[in-house]
Amino acid sequence: MNKIKILFVCVHNSARSQMAEAFINTYYSDRFEADSAGLEPGKLNPLVVKSMSEIGIDISHKKTKDVFDLYKSGAFYNYVITVCDEASGQRCPIFPNTIKTLHWSFEDPSGFVGTEEEKLKKIALVRDAIKEKIDLFIKSINIS
Repeated sequence: MNKIKILFVCVHNSARSQMAEAFINTYYSDRFEADSAGLEPGKLNPLVVKSMSEIGIDISHKKTKDVFDLYKSGAFYNYVITVCDEASGQRCPIFPNTIKTLHWSFEDPSGFVGTEEEKLKKIALVRDAIKEKIDLFIKSINIS
């Protein structure tokens, strides 16, 4: 069976899209394959790496990618899901032959302020919300 391919896109590919990619590839890799990229790739957020490690997922080795490089390479995705604010999501290129493009807005961890502990608590809320949204999405596809 061919896996369903999903691309998660956010602004910097440093937090939200990386978490979403990791959840798919960790929990649903039997049927799905995920990738992630950014509109303006930055550096992986070390607090997001720490937050994911708290639930047993290591993303420390991940690199940020440019969505336009994936587009130019002719990459194919069944679903393209933006996980940033709607205005930024509208800047994402239209990938040919995509079954559906979806928009899920999650707060950007790069804008969190406070102590490291306070930021980690906020990141955990975003992380858990992304996981919940992914679980619902997978159930909605209902493939065997």
